Amino acid sequence: MIPASRSRAFARAILSSHGSRHLSSSTSSTPITSVLIANRGEIALRVGRTASELGVRCTTIYTDPDAHSQHALSSPFAVNLGAANAYLDGERIISVAKEQGCEALHPGYGFLSENSAFAKRCVEEGLVFIGPPWKAIEAMGNKSRSKDIMIKAGVPCIPGYHGTNQEPEYLLEEARKIGFPVMVKAVKGGGGKGMRIAFNEQEFLDKLESAKSEGRNSFGDDVMLVEKYIGTPRHIEVQIFADKYGNAVALGERDCSLQRRHQKILEEAPAPNLAESIRQDLWEKARAAALAVGYEGAGTVEFIFDNDTNEFFFMEMNTRLQVEHPVTEAITGEDLVSWQFKVAAGEPLPLDQETIAQRISERGWAIEARIYAENPSQNFMPDSGKLIHLRTPQISQSVRIDAGFIEGDTVSSNYDGMIAKLIVSGPTREVALGKLHAALQDYEVVGLSTNIEFLKKICKSPAFIRGEVETGYIQKYNDELFAPESVEPETFAQAALGLLARELSGSGVPASQGPHGQSIGFAPSSQRQFTFLTSTGSDAELVQVSINQSGRNLFDVVVNGQGLDMTYTNVICEPLAPSISTFFPHTRIESTVIADGDKITLFQRGKQTQLTLATPSWYEKALGLKDVANSILAPMPCKVLRNEVKEGDTVEKDQALVVIESMKMETVIRSPQKGVIAKLVHKEGDICKAGTVLVLFEEVDEAVASVAAN
Repeated sequence: MIPASRSRAFARAILSSHGSRHLSSSTSSTPITSVLIANRGEIALRVGRTASELGVRCTTIYTDPDAHSQHALSSPFAVNLGAANAYLDGERIISVAKEQGCEALHPGYGFLSENSAFAKRCVEEGLVFIGPPWKAIEAMGNKSRSKDIMIKAGVPCIPGYHGTNQEPEYLLEEARKIGFPVMVKAVKGGGGKGMRIAFNEQEFLDKLESAKSEGRNSFGDDVMLVEKYIGTPRHIEVQIFADKYGNAVALGERDCSLQRRHQKILEEAPAPNLAESIRQDLWEKARAAALAVGYEGAGTVEFIFDNDTNEFFFMEMNTRLQVEHPVTEAITGEDLVSWQFKVAAGEPLPLDQETIAQRISERGWAIEARIYAENPSQNFMPDSGKLIHLRTPQISQSVRIDAGFIEGDTVSSNYDGMIAKLIVSGPTREVALGKLHAALQDYEVVGLSTNIEFLKKICKSPAFIRGEVETGYIQKYNDELFAPESVEPETFAQAALGLLARELSGSGVPASQGPHGQSIGFAPSSQRQFTFLTSTGSDAELVQVSINQSGRNLFDVVVNGQGLDMTYTNVICEPLAPSISTFFPHTRIESTVIADGDKITLFQRGKQTQLTLATPSWYEKALGLKDVANSILAPMPCKVLRNEVKEGDTVEKDQALVVIESMKMETVIRSPQKGVIAKLVHKEGDICKAGTVLVLFEEVDEAVASVAAN
């Protein structure tokens, strides 16, 4: 592994290119005093912090779903755009900026940040667009055109065909020339859509038609390019900055190979296991790319790196600030948003290339983990909901959090599910990775599913520790990363003790009155019993915990089930709501126990465990929920649009039961069996979490009887 500290020779070598310039001494600038931040969430807050430090008045915008969001509350100058999709209403946003007397507009990332027509309209309306010139955005926004520009600038591109002849047979012939396997990709594609891999010419035409169809549906365009497919690629990108005076610098590279669904989840700088000569060449080619399109401001030149040949090829240029820009800030010590404001105001770049290279050689390593509302075990299905409990790691010089939410906020299904970015730094990659794992152990989120536990596994994955990264890492090490983990008996004991502590403190429903805990005996020496499920699927197993209280904070605890048979005597449990500190005979364990209905979440010793309280049979019968397993669950966070059946109806297999909406898409939930509908749990308009029961069937014998009666 290449060490973090690199030589001064690197700093000198990077200056040898045709793209290096001296900072101009003849400049004119007009400081920006007011800005409209045309974005939401953490990036709106991030831009606002730097703007405020520069003395710039900030106007924020928000939509109805974001009315109580942190970015909407961050400025006294906040304007409601209305509908959830209004962040894409460029004309309305420009109108708001002018009405609010803003001199400039910062687009953040996503939404309109790479829309050349929007950038052009800002300039036409007299607004300073804090980003590159619209012509540069337009040039780099088309994959085919951008590759032509890069080839002319001497930037290596993946061997391929980017021409106008779109006849299938002609494209097949070009694929033969390139050599299989090849990637067929929509020219205007992104996010993994309109993209197929053809491993041989026999399947090429089918894959081509499939990609064209997806391109038409997703982007309204089915123009394709064909490129050589790289089997073990890495995603390496270079942060560049340019000003109005012909100066362009590279602020180091980032490795963003850890991805799911073609989207990044971990980014680091510098890139691990990269030869110094290749690193220098990457920087140089990125600067050449920026200069080739007359670039100004912040941009990222993305390369695909072939692990097998050590070759790299231009992939695309993102004409905006990236989500992962904080890792570059960590290794350079610079505020890139401040640079954006300065360059947009007409100032020259704050630092030259030699100074930047020297800084990077001295400042070690940085890693960013994106904290997402999603369920990795269900193919990273997005989640949404209220953050009923949120505890974050301690912030320090080497631990940073960029977040758009606080406890009590709701992560909406209308937008991207990123809750926060956790950024750590250290003198070496090993130290930074250790800090990241430690910080993730201190991160507690309840109310929705997150990828935090999955990120912890990545940090401990041997190949990742060695820096052996590639874009297919998660698929390659799937069995390791998704290996089931057993639950220790002390965890069940802590769950029960935590629930009892809530009861005794008066913050929860008394176990003697609620459906889950059962009270036995009336004397001060009393017993409680709790039954837990380790999952809600068909393979769920019951674990029963019996607690006998023999004195103040003194208990005997018995754990039975799932192969467990443990007894702990004279256990001292001290409630510290929402935490408990428990002295078992053999160890002390401190746990945070959060109850959300029948869902129990524990955090202890850096690990999260989720359990479900088993509903007693008498309570199920009282509510008509006797066979909860014989049910249909919501596969994702959703809104119930309509029920297609009525209670008491006899339904056939595959018959439509409920229509739901999620991520602006309708999904029909169909019956997995023939049976009789016992209960429709939700009505039209209800908002449901993933895993929520939508439909309950009658038991088989009851269903048979009902059919017979009819």
